[in-house]
Amino acid sequence: MIRVVMEHARKHPGLIPQFFFILLGMGGASFYLMRLAKGPHVTWKHGSNPEPWNNLSPSYQYKFVAINTDYKNLKKEGPDY
Repeated sequence: MIRVVMEHARKHPGLIPQFFFILLGMGGASFYLMRLAKGPHVTWKHGSNPEPWNNLSPSYQYKFVAINTDYKNLKKEGPDY
């Protein structure tokens, strides 16, 4: 597969940026999926802690980027279970 891509890149040098950006996009998507798989709302071991999201504090920032929400000032609105 890589050999075929290299042959095409030698014959058509205009394809090199396209190959670069495709690989960059695939790498970024893979990185983001790995990041999501390690989040607090994902359970891989159901026996040890089936609901890990219940252990998080109310000031935990769930979003990747929070523009308008200040998570430091949030208060917990419910009972402790």
